[in-house]
Amino acid sequence: MSSARAERLVNLVLCLLSTRQFLPAERIRQIVPGYADARGDEAFFRMFERDKNELRELGVPLETGRMSSFDTVDGYRIARQDYELGEIDLEPDEAAAVALAARLWDSPDLAAPAHSALVKLRAAGVEVDEEQGRVQPRVRTTEPAFAPLLAAVRSGRVVMFEHRRGGPGGALQRRIVEPWGVVSWRGRWYLVGHDRDRNAPRSFRVSRISDSVTPVGPAGAVTVPADIDLMAMVRHNVDPPPVSGTARVWVAEGRAQGLRRLARMIGPRTQGGRPGDEMELDLRSVETVARWLAGHGPDVAVLGPESLAQAVRSNWAASAAAHVPDDAGDATGDGPALVTDVSGPVGRLRRPDRAGTWR
Repeated sequence: MSSARAERLVNLVLCLLSTRQFLPAERIRQIVPGYADARGDEAFFRMFERDKNELRELGVPLETGRMSSFDTVDGYRIARQDYELGEIDLEPDEAAAVALAARLWDSPDLAAPAHSALVKLRAAGVEVDEEQGRVQPRVRTTEPAFAPLLAAVRSGRVVMFEHRRGGPGGALQRRIVEPWGVVSWRGRWYLVGHDRDRNAPRSFRVSRISDSVTPVGPAGAVTVPADIDLMAMVRHNVDPPPVSGTARVWVAEGRAQGLRRLARMIGPRTQGGRPGDEMELDLRSVETVARWLAGHGPDVAVLGPESLAQAVRSNWAASAAAHVPDDAGDATGDGPALVTDVSGPVGRLRRPDRAGTWR
């Protein structure tokens, strides 16, 4: 910012602080030094609009209004009680925490506002030592979608973006969201808001949001519920559900090492003539555990509960159906037919060998 513009902004603030009336733009043009140099009305109004936006971005409470119904144009003023910083009294440990928080951000977009806050505190007589302490925290905001999402939260604008559901290999889905906030949980950033497509509150991992975040509609259109707890909402959606029971499974000898690390050993057990071990597993979500166990195929068998065994059978049946050609199973077809046999504890997949014998 040039020194001439900085001086003009200071004069504008002093002018609007010294009046209780709403001053119209033409009156401000006559009073504030710097505006008289504008070449024509259009140049002045462009200059004045830039200065108003600059003051609002700096946090100056610029009011717009009219003194009476007879006024034909809007005027401007700054309420002194809203502009002046109230008395701040921080204990030494609180001042150290503020300094630590200012060093937290590793993003230019957020580091500048943090430094500006420290300057305001020092101006109010609060001594904040940025060099105190040897801890150097960092919050990294490398996701490209972070900055436009944070800007949308601040301005209260609806956003539209594409979200990759289920991880890097998931399909992109377009979402229109009323953003309530951006929070960090367990080292990841999440956008929390009202999903208009689902008509329900949702949270989205920022790293799974595409770069192109498009604002929709005017600023100030989003209203954040007064009783919403953004962090609690993210914890509920991200953290695993509580343990609802236990599952007993048989694991073939030397197989499913990942499952063995999470399960508790009960003892050796032979299943269908194969040696293995009976193990116990915490059950949080039947659907999630069923998908996990189904991926181990014949190396795992569910001994209980029956709901889990049925869910594994359903996963196997769906997998078999997805890989069977339309003409499979026809006596004249030559495709590799698959048949699901669910007679066992969790069933098994059968297919013909090269001699035509079903295995």
